[in-house]
Amino acid sequence: MSPRRLLLVGALGVAAVMFVALVFVPILFGASQFLFGGGIGGGGGCVNVAGAGAQPAAAADAKSVPVDYLKLYQEAGKKYGIPWNVLAGVGKVETDHGRSTMPGVSSGENYAGAGGPMQFLDATFKAFAVDGNKDGKKDRYDPADAVPTAAAYLKHNGAPERMRTAIFQYNHSWDYVDLVLDWAKRYVGGEFKAVQANGINCEDNELPANVGALVKTIIAFAMAQRGKPYVFGANGPDAYDCSSLIQAAYRQVGLNLPRTTFEQWPFGVKIAKGKEQPGDLVFFNSGPGTSPDNPGHVGMVIGGGKMIVASCSACVPAIGVKTYKKPNWVGVTRPLARPDFKKKVSELAARQ
Repeated sequence: MSPRRLLLVGALGVAAVMFVALVFVPILFGASQFLFGGGIGGGGGCVNVAGAGAQPAAAADAKSVPVDYLKLYQEAGKKYGIPWNVLAGVGKVETDHGRSTMPGVSSGENYAGAGGPMQFLDATFKAFAVDGNKDGKKDRYDPADAVPTAAAYLKHNGAPERMRTAIFQYNHSWDYVDLVLDWAKRYVGGEFKAVQANGINCEDNELPANVGALVKTIIAFAMAQRGKPYVFGANGPDAYDCSSLIQAAYRQVGLNLPRTTFEQWPFGVKIAKGKEQPGDLVFFNSGPGTSPDNPGHVGMVIGGGKMIVASCSACVPAIGVKTYKKPNWVGVTRPLARPDFKKKVSELAARQ
């Protein structure tokens, strides 16, 4: 086949603030208009991705897959959370599970420079290569390496929660996507349906228990921006960058944060990793001119190790929910712990 791919509140600490968090914010700022997906805790417009990585049982058509390949698909699927039958669909469409006699399958490259049973360009394979059989080598012609590399590549591109997007990145053709999924269905008896959440997962709408309305309002605004584009320097409402999304979310409750990540990092009260709460800000050593003590990227904690973040213009989704527990995670701050913010919230409450 034609190849493709070249890669909260934190405890506010005073009774007045708690009163605000529970009572006045929804009234003053109309929090309900921002509640994402029909409201925190679930609702319309989101996709349930809880079973996206499930490993379905093989059906009769799976007997046509070579036994060694079937085992590799199932092992890689389980390890990377990709339905094994999707990997089998890719393997079938690309090279008939390595049985094709076309150039670039067992050696060399085809006309587009792809090689191996899962048809990787050399640069793409090197970027995502997995030593699947632990022999100290990463060989795109060895199915023991190529199959788990395909799983890792699909995972990188959004699978299993955004399966069609991930398969499209593998080979930029929607006909290709449909063909892969047709085979995936055949291998499990036709009942398989790929999950395509488009960045809005119902599970992400759940906040930890006892999160006050103040923080819910802040987070809800940010969550309502999911699906919009990332544009560096944009200030909304049609697009945001990482720091402008944070600034706009806090503005919904009358609190003004600095505009840039470099200014937001020293602005909040530093919190130890592991002590972060919904509404806290998480910072990363990412982007030009950044360093561990001068982070250039920011997201907002929503709980469960996840953040709402405006990531980048090429990211899928550009604004969405992702983990913040990454190697370049620098630290955490809590703007709501600042004395002036506590005072401001108290003053707003007193006006009601």
